[in-house]
Amino acid sequence: MPALDLIDRLNQHFNQLQAHLTEWQGMMGGFRLLAGRVFELPEVPKGKEHEDTAQIKVTQHVGAQAGTLGLAHFQRMFIYHQKQDTSAKSAIRLPGVLCFSVDDAQYHAAQALTAAINQLKAELAHLITVESQLPPELRFEFVHTHLRGLKTLSAYRALQTVTDPASVRFGWANKQIIKNLTRQEVLAMLQKSLEAGRAVPPYDKTQWAERIRQEIDAVSKLPPDIAFKIKRPVKVQPIARVWYQDSQRQVQYACPSPLIVLCRQSSGAPVPKLGGLLDYNREGVRHKHKPPGLPARLLIKRLHLYVAS
Repeated sequence: MPALDLIDRLNQHFNQLQAHLTEWQGMMGGFRLLAGRVFELPEVPKGKEHEDTAQIKVTQHVGAQAGTLGLAHFQRMFIYHQKQDTSAKSAIRLPGVLCFSVDDAQYHAAQALTAAINQLKAELAHLITVESQLPPELRFEFVHTHLRGLKTLSAYRALQTVTDPASVRFGWANKQIIKNLTRQEVLAMLQKSLEAGRAVPPYDKTQWAERIRQEIDAVSKLPPDIAFKIKRPVKVQPIARVWYQDSQRQVQYACPSPLIVLCRQSSGAPVPKLGGLLDYNREGVRHKHKPPGLPARLLIKRLHLYVAS
């Protein structure tokens, strides 16, 4: 059980984070909004959070409505900010961009407060994931005991500001997490799962332990030097491509929340050109270059674990 001191600091950090976000929202709301676009995505129904996504319908909001929705989004960190039939495990996402005109004092104040908020977010994540010394499967209960209903992903997610870009375009990113493993590393991972003594529905503890033992047996029968690979798809993510004219470079940002664009009056920065986010359709994705993978067969489906064949 985490120490009372850590629980006190957890609550203090979160209360301070909420106060800073309220101050930040008021500050940004006081700036002149030059342009805004946010893209509302459908919420994920309960029980559907692990299903592969083939299509995503996008609803665009522009102008003042985008500004209101976008700034309010950063305070949406709890389960009750979603519909009742929405998965508590899914992220709250609102990609988009809000462009503000700022003088030098406003620019520096916005950057300073944004940095302070992001520092608090990082410290909150460290308290929960490191200082608590709790394994991942116990963190949920710890967080929801002391900050009931908190969606940690939303709380951890940093605010992203960009300065004087020429354009902001949007798209979708399809990626996979790939990790190479040895047989010894796979066995150690499975042994740790066995020792945890968990029950994973629809199995009870005894049935789940037996399933893991069967997986250990299957891995143990393979040659010691055989190659393993975890190849797990990451859910499709909205991204923003930001073009900086002066430096002639493009920077790509993950965009689960609106980018905050600060257009400095002193630099004479024009309003950036803004693109839209099209509906996602997996069948329409075209890869520029997709190198062939090494021959492999799926060994343990739940772990996305493949073995060289």
